[in-house]
Amino acid sequence: MSNKMAKSALDQAGSGTRSVWSGEQVKHPYRATQTPIVASAAYGYQDIDEWYDVALGAAPGFIYSRMSNPTVETLETLEAKICGLENAESAVAFSTGMAAISSVLYTFLSNGCRVVSTKDSYGGTNKVFEEFLPRMGVSVTLCETHSHEQIEGEIAKGCDVLYLETPTNPTLKIVDIKRLVAAAKKVGALVIADNTFATPLNQSPLALGVDIVVHSATKFLSGHADAMGGLVCGSEELMAKVRHYREINGASLDPFSAYLIIRGMKTLALRIRQQQSSAQAIAEYLLTETLVEAVNYPGLPSHPNHAIACEQMRGFGAIVSFVLVGGMDTVKILLPQLQYAHCAGNLGAVETIYGPARTTSHVENTLEERLALGISEGLVRISVGIEDTEDLIADLQQAFERVRALSR
Repeated sequence: MSNKMAKSALDQAGSGTRSVWSGEQVKHPYRATQTPIVASAAYGYQDIDEWYDVALGAAPGFIYSRMSNPTVETLETLEAKICGLENAESAVAFSTGMAAISSVLYTFLSNGCRVVSTKDSYGGTNKVFEEFLPRMGVSVTLCETHSHEQIEGEIAKGCDVLYLETPTNPTLKIVDIKRLVAAAKKVGALVIADNTFATPLNQSPLALGVDIVVHSATKFLSGHADAMGGLVCGSEELMAKVRHYREINGASLDPFSAYLIIRGMKTLALRIRQQQSSAQAIAEYLLTETLVEAVNYPGLPSHPNHAIACEQMRGFGAIVSFVLVGGMDTVKILLPQLQYAHCAGNLGAVETIYGPARTTSHVENTLEERLALGISEGLVRISVGIEDTEDLIADLQQAFERVRALSR
């Protein structure tokens, strides 16, 4: 089957099939069926003219792995995989999720520009908005995430970039992508969306009018907590600018991490299916727990934007957050009682992971900053793993019972 025919067939295939086969329609050396790890920093040429043509992009090939690498590059595997899942023309891989997020913002924003976003973005992204972009002379306006009217009003005042994250980390708030894209397009703004929590299986921002999608590939795409990376995808015209920024600023993804993310992405559909099924059940259980003040999960009918989530998502994801009665004092008792969980600053892995915002999503922020963002000290984020649902719920039940026993 030719590459062109294979791509056409893949366009019609389901997301699970595309997770496995996107980027794999190439002939690997030695007839290998798996992506080779090309660890070379540089690539040699005997023909100086050919070398020059490749360096200028006039001929295919590789020069230096900061610029492109056969394990990473679009025509081969990792970048092609995310293009297949997000239905994007082109993609650019980065060393971390934050490298991807910050680089795409720095690519399209400069002195005098204005960016509009929401208060409920990931802590690292929030720091870029609050600390680094203003140093560049970029005006930043962060709106209340639940107020679409406020966001639209700020966009109408003039906006170069609208940055969205939905669901948000760690409060699981939802914004109406299509509605806000329409407002942004009226003023000619570029729309960037972080799709890490939803994953391409559950949400397709490009189909909703977004221009650029970003992922922390460290999380669900990799799925095994053993590789770091970031991915940006969109049109070839936009990705050419992002790729140029990466080539000069150097936050390139190494080939071994690219290989691990490729391997992880092949099981994405299977993992997400189990993880979000368990997440729904855990969220419903937490609603019945007396030591829990609030539960955040877009799959709950009680979620403020459940209707929007149903409209723009195909599934509700594997992240649940909840607020404990007693705040951090209860957090410190509950988490060590869990048997089937890591307490760690990561998410999206096959193992279940728990953590409070102050040591996970918003570790960069002060207590005052977190409270201003509506993140209480009693908020705990669960990244639900692939374990049996019944075991995860039983584990939570015994942990809560232990908290009650220790509190008597």
